[in-house]
Order: sequence, then C-alpha cells, then structure tokens
Amino acid sequence: MEKKKILLVGGTGYLGQHLLQEFSQSHSNTQYNIAFTHHSSPPPQLLLNSISPTFLAFQVDLQTGHGLDTISNNFGQPDLIVNCAAQSVPRVCEMDPSTAMATNVPCSLVKWLASFQEPALLIHLSTDQVYEGLKSFYKEDDETVPVNVYGKSKVAAEQFIVSNCTNFAILRSSIIYGPQTVSPVTKSLPIQWIDGVLSKGVKVDFFYDEFRCPVYVKDVVAIILALIKMWILDGKQMQLLYNVCGPDRLSRAQMAEAVASVRGYNTSLINPVSASSVNRGVQSPSDISMDISRLVQQLGVAPISYKGGVKLTLEIEDGL
Repeated sequence: MEKKKILLVGGTGYLGQHLLQEFSQSHSNTQYNIAFTHHSSPPPQLLLNSISPTFLAFQVDLQTGHGLDTISNNFGQPDLIVNCAAQSVPRVCEMDPSTAMATNVPCSLVKWLASFQEPALLIHLSTDQVYEGLKSFYKEDDETVPVNVYGKSKVAAEQFIVSNCTNFAILRSSIIYGPQTVSPVTKSLPIQWIDGVLSKGVKVDFFYDEFRCPVYVKDVVAIILALIKMWILDGKQMQLLYNVCGPDRLSRAQMAEAVASVRGYNTSLINPVSASSVNRGVQSPSDISMDISRLVQQLGVAPISYKGGVKLTLEIEDGL
C-alpha cells in the first residue's frame, strides 16, 4: 500500500513538536510520509536533530498561503492535514483582532485543500474558549458564545471549515499541559510556571472561581493518532466535532494544589483570589469545563487525570 502523506501545520509549536516526536519515535515514518510547516525560518535545529531526517520542513505564511504550492510541488498533495497553527494567547488576540482572525481562520489552507484531486482529511485544533463559560461541562452541541476575540476567531474558523470542507475533524481543546518540547517554546507552560513560582516559597495568587479541564499533551497526540488510524482504516469522509480535555474540572487554585501535592510544597503558598479582582486586558470565561463522553465513546481514548499528568510532566522535566 502506498504510504499516506501527512502534513502537520504549525510543526514548531508546542503540540506540533510533540506530534513530530511521536511520529518519529513510534516509527510512524515507516507508515506515513511526514511533512511539517514552520513560520519563522529556519526551523529549530534542536527539533530537526531529534526527528527523522525523512521529515520535510516547509516555510508557510498561513495568512497569505505563501509556501503552500511549494508543498504541492515537493511533497505532493497531502492525504491528511493536522492544523495546530494559531495565535492562541487571548490577550494578544484582543490587542490585534484583525491579525488574530487572519491567522486563526485557515482560509488559505482550506482553499488550497479544496484544489486537491482527492479530498484530504483536515484535523483542526479549536478551543474551549468558544463557549460562554456560564455553566459546567459543556457538550459539543451547546451554543458557542465566545466572550473574547480569541474565542470569536476560533468559532469563525470552525464555521469556515464546516462550510467549505467535506472531510474534517474539529478538536475543541482545553489548556494543554505537559513536558517542555525538545526545542523549547517561548510561551509559559502551566505546570512549569506553577512549579517555578511555588518553589520560591512566596505566596502567589491563584483564581478559585475560573474552571477548566486541562488535558495532558500526550493524550491530545493519542487522540489525533486515533483519528488518523480511524480515517485510514475506514476510508470514509468524516465530519466530526469533539471536546478534548482531561476528566477533572479544576480551578486555577486546584491546579496549583495538585502541583504542590506532587512536589511537597506548602499549600499555604497558594492564595485563592477571584478572577474578577485582576484586569488581564481580556475577558475570560468563568467555567468552560467540557464533557468528553462523545470522545471517549467514539475514539476509545480516556485522558489521564490531572494529577497523574502532573506527575508524568514533572518526572520528565526532572529527567531532562
């Protein structure tokens, strides 16, 4: 059987690097031909050193689509695209809505995909911030009423994909946490940040009234791999929408308490405050915990508990 071509868009980001590592270490490169995109050039040498030399890297500007034709010419038309690229910092999106929309709504990518002779599967990463945040455990069929530009750009992306693609899986992800990437990303990682501030022995404020269901990065990778395998085995077009998160509904303070428990820090260092007491320059939904029963039933992937993921993260970090 001819090897399927998989294109990972945003391969130098946090989730992208973890996916590339998995593809390389699990010998998926013997099953698939892998390519990935990066925005800045050249791609990080640490990343290139750690993955299969058969993986091809392409510089692409997703706002203009520049570079996509180079992929067609040098890699061929992908059978499957995983889109991890996004402007995902809500405050940055709020400051520059037009750039957030241009980056997060994959117009050029979908237009390119529509030109293919055979319909490719698009796996697209969305966010829990599409929900308004007024209740617990949102289901996929609940109304999307985002309260900030980031959430609005992601809803617009979902609507664009549904209207213009016939073969897609949209993954609404919560906060993704886990070990640092082989080429360290510049953005702050949640477990590492909590561990860093608590290790100083100084009392730190954490919100007690803002709830999420954080998900371990390797579980997100497993979900994407399960979708890839399901599509390749069935060969049928998909139109899927899943919430992607961990099983635990947690406040920021509870997230910190779990790190303190694993590390043995004094929990009196965690000072619970209301999210309304801080102006972050962007409105943040209060409770966007999600129900993942559809994901678990249909894909058979059961994400690890938050505390279990924290233990794994810190063990890996300590071993670096």
